[in-house]
Amino acid sequence: MTEYFEVHARDAAARRGELRLAEPCDTPALVDGVVEDAGSLWHEAQDAPAGDESTLTVLPHRSLPPGTEPPVEEAFGVDYPDVDYPSAVVVSPGTAADYGADAYVLAGASGYAGHAEAFVDALLGVKDAIPDDTALYLSGVATPANAATLVYAGVDLLDEKRARARGLEGFYLATDGEEFLEDLEELPCACEACRTPVEEFTRADCADHNANALRAELARVRHRIAEGSLRDYVEGQARHEAWLTATFRRLDQQYGYLEERTPVFRRNELLAATDDALRRVEIQRFADRVTSRYRRRLDAPLVLLPCSATKPYSESQSHEQFMRAVQFRGHVVSMTSPIGVVPSELETTYPAQHYDSVVTGNWTASEIEFVAAVLERYLERADYDRHIAHVPGEGYREICERVEESLGIDFEYTVEEHPTTEASLANLEAALDGVDSYYKSERESSIVRAIADFQFGDGAGDEVFGPDSQTEGRYPKLRVKDPDGEQLATMVPQYGTLSLTRAGARAWIDSDAPTKRVEIDAFVPSGSVLAPGIVDADESIRPGDEVVVEGPKAFAVGRAAAHGRAMVESTRGVAVDVRHSEAK
Repeated sequence: MTEYFEVHARDAAARRGELRLAEPCDTPALVDGVVEDAGSLWHEAQDAPAGDESTLTVLPHRSLPPGTEPPVEEAFGVDYPDVDYPSAVVVSPGTAADYGADAYVLAGASGYAGHAEAFVDALLGVKDAIPDDTALYLSGVATPANAATLVYAGVDLLDEKRARARGLEGFYLATDGEEFLEDLEELPCACEACRTPVEEFTRADCADHNANALRAELARVRHRIAEGSLRDYVEGQARHEAWLTATFRRLDQQYGYLEERTPVFRRNELLAATDDALRRVEIQRFADRVTSRYRRRLDAPLVLLPCSATKPYSESQSHEQFMRAVQFRGHVVSMTSPIGVVPSELETTYPAQHYDSVVTGNWTASEIEFVAAVLERYLERADYDRHIAHVPGEGYREICERVEESLGIDFEYTVEEHPTTEASLANLEAALDGVDSYYKSERESSIVRAIADFQFGDGAGDEVFGPDSQTEGRYPKLRVKDPDGEQLATMVPQYGTLSLTRAGARAWIDSDAPTKRVEIDAFVPSGSVLAPGIVDADESIRPGDEVVVEGPKAFAVGRAAAHGRAMVESTRGVAVDVRHSEAK
């Protein structure tokens, strides 16, 4: 049970937190000045030190190198004592467990540097075994070039040891790698250590510079976590060293580890600058929910459109022209990289209106493969009678042709030269001749139900709102009311999500398949529910999720500040930001 470490903000596996010593330390942080190592047990037995709240004490330990066989790890395990001061214990992937410590030190961490597969395996092995609200410390590994990737992976505490050692060896470190000190004609840094003329710059100065550069990089990383943009930074930063690129990509392959910790929406723009963006949790999650949760409720032919630079798409000039031709007679779905396919009901739902991509006019092979796979899965579930493709060439047509061959369907192509030419728009309008238009109320009902499916689970839209609920307001600020006029939910246009009222939350809980539930102790929350008050929480909860909070004395609704497992495991910090609460 941690008493001296608290998580304040999360950006996927990266966290901003506080090491609660006598002088608090904001994490991720360098902890050289606040760590006391009580020593190794290999030489002789040692008693637990007295310790105090000014330092993080690493308890007496046996550090085992990477690759140690499990029987050896078991034979030389350590029974760590329960102490009442800030403590850390040394663990390997095979010996990691909940020892009640505030921090866990990965044994032989420096041996994993440069080896992506071994590092990721070791990291996940330890993180899976220790409580979520404890800090992970890697000693002797950090450099200005790798710190961002290490934090992105889930590391909270680092030190200056490797950076200073490389300086004393004559290596000048920067965020893009290292240089031999003797090869530098000038010092490309303005830190205090680098104010010395280059001809007088010593290896001791170099060690100081390396430490300064590492501290500056961690400040940059903390800021990126706070604004939710660390992933964008790491996509570029990791490319300076081959093992970091490999680490970054191997982490992307650990979808479950990252997805659990990744918020369901962010306030900042998602930048898709490389093919690596296709593997982002946000992109994969959207594609998965569109092809497994979303239900088509409008009985109309498919009208497949290209995306637009303006978002939401319906506000673009091109889509306004398309909609004048469609006249509510077709079900509009946009096709885009890196998102995949976006039904019009979900055009505001994160990240459909929050991304920006590099437009070159040419689709990459990876983009074509990904979008084609998503479109195929979507069409298998949606089951349209007709498929109209109002798309240009430039990759769109190749995607459609792949899906035609795979599913044995035929697209009706309506574009001549460009989608917005008079001839193309006339073809689109003619393709829908004889098709009845649907009512505005039908479209608005399908929007809020589709968002509920996407947000809460397959079929949730019908379960929560029932057959007779009505919408009011102007899109995208829609409100949902039950037949008696009581408001159930409001659409949040910034993120394309639903904000439930207490009545909406009760309808959800009373449905056949309620999810996102948080059980609390016997109190009435006001403002926030802290982790110590959590009794249980659904493991499906993700940061930012709409959740229902229930206990012996209260019923409430709010947004999750952490994933479900972290709520249960943590002993400090905010678990739920409560919006509506009432006493039972």
